[in-house]
Amino acid sequence: MWSDIIDAFSDSPSQLRVVRFLLENGFGVNESGKITANGIEMPATQVARAIGVDRRVVDTTARSILEHDTLKQVFCNIRVTPDLSLVAEALGLAIITLIPKNATDKHIVASAVSILDRYDLSIRQLFVTDPILAEEPKLVMIIDGPLPHGVVEDLRDLPQVKRLIL
Repeated sequence: MWSDIIDAFSDSPSQLRVVRFLLENGFGVNESGKITANGIEMPATQVARAIGVDRRVVDTTARSILEHDTLKQVFCNIRVTPDLSLVAEALGLAIITLIPKNATDKHIVASAVSILDRYDLSIRQLFVTDPILAEEPKLVMIIDGPLPHGVVEDLRDLPQVKRLIL
């Protein structure tokens, strides 16, 4: 899909920034060409301000998305998912952020979840940032309750791990 996006917006770096922002935030485009968050329309001026582009760039990008079959399919159906990491402390949850050595390694999530399973930890949320979209891809694991002794060390010992953030 990323190659479709690059092709569709190769002549407009500012529109490419809009598309990247929409994807990073789970924002969509409705059939009317309006930016949406789970179906709720958002003013183009607010999106433009957040990205640092003119409102017309946001509007033009949304219309361009609707003209491209693959992108239309993606952006008309994308959904925003709540990020519990921002409220984890208030909910009594632990957060472990794993920065991989190589974000394209297919075994990062399985290896980390295997360790959490060994400690019988309840996972409330996992999310992985896209290695194409994110400057520093990561795996964020939100765990129910405090972390038992040993889990952090076992995660650090995984060959895929560059760094852990607690």
